[in-house]
Amino acid sequence: MRQSLQLSKTSIIPSDGGLTWFIGTSVVLSLASLVPLFKGVSVESVSEGLMTSDAELWNGRFSMLGLIALAFTEYVKGGALV
Repeated sequence: MRQSLQLSKTSIIPSDGGLTWFIGTSVVLSLASLVPLFKGVSVESVSEGLMTSDAELWNGRFSMLGLIALAFTEYVKGGALV
């Protein structure tokens, strides 16, 4: 019993709360998203059909407006909306 308790105490737990993993993952994903740009592929050249680059821009704009509206509503209400 004591050995199993001792093993669980010595397990590897990051002391920084996972900040190192977060920064590392952010860097890797950011670099991976830039690979098409380095290859010379533009968003406009590969966007066809319903999900075009313009549609994605408008979706992002409307979602930001929604988040602002939510934050404003919570501020006016004085608490969480949900």
